[in-house]
Amino acid sequence: MFNDIYLNKKVLVTGHTGFKGSWLSLWLKSIGAEICGYSLGLPTRPNHYELLKLNIKSVTADILNKEKLKKTFLKFQPEIVFHLAAQPLVRRSYLEPVDTFMTNIMGTVNILETCRSCESVQAIINITSDKCYENKEWIWGYRESDPVGGHDPYSASKACSEIVTTAYRNSFYDNKTLIATARSGNVIGGGDWAEDRLIPDIVKARSNNKHVEIRNPQATRPWQHVLEPLSGYLQLGQKLLEKNKDFAEAWNFGPADTGNLSVEYILNSLKKHLDIKVKFTKINPDLHEANHLKLDCSKAHSKLNWKPVWNNEEMISHTALWYKQYYEKKSVLSTSQLEDFTSKAKEKNLEWAIK
Repeated sequence: MFNDIYLNKKVLVTGHTGFKGSWLSLWLKSIGAEICGYSLGLPTRPNHYELLKLNIKSVTADILNKEKLKKTFLKFQPEIVFHLAAQPLVRRSYLEPVDTFMTNIMGTVNILETCRSCESVQAIINITSDKCYENKEWIWGYRESDPVGGHDPYSASKACSEIVTTAYRNSFYDNKTLIATARSGNVIGGGDWAEDRLIPDIVKARSNNKHVEIRNPQATRPWQHVLEPLSGYLQLGQKLLEKNKDFAEAWNFGPADTGNLSVEYILNSLKKHLDIKVKFTKINPDLHEANHLKLDCSKAHSKLNWKPVWNNEEMISHTALWYKQYYEKKSVLSTSQLEDFTSKAKEKNLEWAIK
């Protein structure tokens, strides 16, 4: 996969103990990369990264700690950096706006500044969010050329992270080190226990035999399995490591049009696999949340030949099965599901899976 570009490559992943970061670390380890993770520690109990037992280098520190970052980079000498560390929750950003802006903006600045002083770094991918766009709740998807913005502190911080990355690319980096940003939709999958997210809220309520509280069943999001955008990040990293400067820009990684689903659809689909009790609650009018958000991924489709692998039912069934096996048998299906995903990608002749 990925033309064997990651075999024996030194890869630094910030936020490796988070949901996306742990799945990315698993995938990188499976294709022969040497990994160093950098994060604040385990964000939840249980924790997917801890369950995986990957046995990789792991540094527990804050991305706002510039000295620790510099020491880590100089010691490990990474060749590519995937920056995922962030305060990732919209509703928490209302409660902790200063911490959100500091982590998501100055954290990005610190990573890019540290990379400047580390000669080994050839490529950087900053993972931002689909919420970085100035969301007018249009019915069509946002393209990479659309304005960034943000109503809430989280969304605004991710828009700023995009602007910071562009400024560093234009001002300080030449073709020796290539930088891209990646914007993905809402991700689901096994191993997520973060607060205030739909699937974790459902499985935590189910495990405690409680009702899950749903605020806005008609809200739609670009839902996808976590492995979908990760395949895009890794393919993008491949292009940058191959010194293809045409890919050093912003990229959307989201589902097909049929993947823009309502919360109600996700709930009803999960009920086919899991016993779920639901209670609908009122929306807090003081905490604005978008009702509609959609990504246009035609750029990734045409230039990267990247496309989603699993359909809606496969996305939901794999997610439900992961949690069912974990809670009933204490087994972790991440490796086998990664193998299923890559096998399906090969069947679909996706570029990253066959080269």
